[in-house]
Amino acid sequence: MKTNPSPRQTAERIDELRRIISYHEKKYYVDNDPQISDSEFDALMKELRDLEERHPELADPESPTRRIGEKPVDGFPAVAHARPMLSIENCYEEHGLRDFDERVRKLLPGESVAYVCELKIDGIGISLHYDSGRFLRAVTRGDGTRGDDVTAGIRTIRSLPLSVPEHHPLEVRGEVFLSFAAFRKINREREDRGEPAFANPRNAAAGSVRLLDPRETAARGLDIFVYTLFSDGGEPPFQRDSLQRLRDLGFKTNPLSRFCPGIDEVIAFYQEWTDRRDELDYESDGIVVKVDSADQRRKLGTTAKSPRWAVSYKFPARQATTRVLDIVVQVGRTGALTPVALLEPVVISGTTVSRSTLHNEEELRRKDIRVNDVVLVERSGDVIPRVVSVMRERRTGGAKPFSWPALCPVCKADIFKPEGEIISRCINPSCPARLRESILHYASRRAMDIEGLGEALVDQLLAAGLVTSLPDLYRLEFDDLAGLERMGPRSSENLLAGIRASATRDLPRLIFGLGIRHVGERLAQILARRFGTLDALAAAETADLEAVEDIGPKVAESVRFFFRQPENRDLIERLRSAGVNFSAETSPGERPPGPLAGEIFVLTGTLSGMTREEAAAAIRNLGGETASAVTAKTTRVIAGESPGSKLDKARRLDIPVIGEAEFLELLRIPE
Repeated sequence: MKTNPSPRQTAERIDELRRIISYHEKKYYVDNDPQISDSEFDALMKELRDLEERHPELADPESPTRRIGEKPVDGFPAVAHARPMLSIENCYEEHGLRDFDERVRKLLPGESVAYVCELKIDGIGISLHYDSGRFLRAVTRGDGTRGDDVTAGIRTIRSLPLSVPEHHPLEVRGEVFLSFAAFRKINREREDRGEPAFANPRNAAAGSVRLLDPRETAARGLDIFVYTLFSDGGEPPFQRDSLQRLRDLGFKTNPLSRFCPGIDEVIAFYQEWTDRRDELDYESDGIVVKVDSADQRRKLGTTAKSPRWAVSYKFPARQATTRVLDIVVQVGRTGALTPVALLEPVVISGTTVSRSTLHNEEELRRKDIRVNDVVLVERSGDVIPRVVSVMRERRTGGAKPFSWPALCPVCKADIFKPEGEIISRCINPSCPARLRESILHYASRRAMDIEGLGEALVDQLLAAGLVTSLPDLYRLEFDDLAGLERMGPRSSENLLAGIRASATRDLPRLIFGLGIRHVGERLAQILARRFGTLDALAAAETADLEAVEDIGPKVAESVRFFFRQPENRDLIERLRSAGVNFSAETSPGERPPGPLAGEIFVLTGTLSGMTREEAAAAIRNLGGETASAVTAKTTRVIAGESPGSKLDKARRLDIPVIGEAEFLELLRIPE
């Protein structure tokens, strides 16, 4: 017979889970050497989160579960640096580096001088403070003497230890940055939301650390390399020892740093990474050269602005000037219109650049880029080349402002720019520019799962004119397919069978497959469960949609806009005629509504007998709904231990509040 653990056993298990999770976070995020699968890690995190929810008295601000951030802060107070965060002097040519070496040796007559070289990360300088082994504060460089307190956002960085095995006060300095992969992901999401793309990873990192809501910061994927250690317990005698000490404490340092016994070895390191910088998954704009000896660094001292013992040797610029030959507007799967500059080909960092995104209409107008303009183009790693600025003094009379199209440049349908957004979109789902990606999305495994309908075949179907919209898939016949390249009798029969099978897929797959902006798999499932049929969803008003859990104003307006368009209504009717299923598996006709139908619950505090997810599932099984916020539409609030502000709001709105015992009784209502 299973017995409940004692309070001591529970506390020990929570401590054990925190140690295990912190260890595996370091292995994954710092050492790049994962030792367990993602699912195993997620299971450990879920167990810890559940235990902490059931036992709030054992909460710890340094727990790994707290990285996701809590509530937004009101601003960023300024904090004075105990030691100034000085700027490092730059040099751009080898003779400048040799001049630096000569100055150092003159100030250290007769002493042997060695260096440590580190890649210069193009990010945000940060100062991290620890006391008694716990992370206390993160402060930006600011003006060098004072910076912004951005602790809430920085603590979400998964590679940053929240506790260290050192009881002395520590100050650790480093650089917060975004990988190119994280940068691309952020810009895709921003463009999907109609927001301007970040120009480069550094700007994106700077914006991310200053987000008022640390939950948003956590989603950005920031990373950090540290390189400086100050300790009241004593400073390591050499920079290479400092880096090793930082690694021993659990910090992430750049593994590409190198000890160089002389200036010739420094130059060799620089030349190596000048050639190899495109191999990096983050932006580096040079190397930082530091005198290795801490004692020598103290002797050398600093100027008012810079340390005399360090210099930054910058890589060659990734920029070049070229001429804009034309400006075209491309149309993506969601209908987003993106201006692109066609350039006179120019070589930047060994790569020929002939195109550059101009991001959106407002960016195009702000920079006033015109055909025939001479422009400065920058290429940063694998980030798409961008136009930095226009050389206006070289502008000729033939340069004219670009006229933004009034209609889709491909299908001539209307374009639409939602209020408050900067991205214009083609509203026609059958636009040829959108159609290819729309078909691939509709046929994907997570949507309608049409096996065999891949890119090559979709291209053939479009080229042959056999498919001009999604419903045309259901009109394909054997003879249409058998004549296509690599489509024999068996392949044709299999594809037709897959298309027929897709017509029977459940409603959530169809909603997701339609490609409604902002509606992913999870929201498609929520909408299907709430409305039951595609027709009911199409007829829903904005207020009906906003009443659904996790559906905010932006998603509600996107859904309403989709179903208001004549082209989309026609698409829906043609799918209906093709026999596509428009109903959820469990419809009102198959099962009567549960006893909690029509009720909207909000959960606050901790339940001792179940998790919030389990409670929400139990409510839905009885026909009720759950929401994340208390509104006038909320019918009941369930308050567990340590309820938050939702309880206060429920009382202000005079909404009934029940405890856990009453809730459990409610769940015993017979269906």
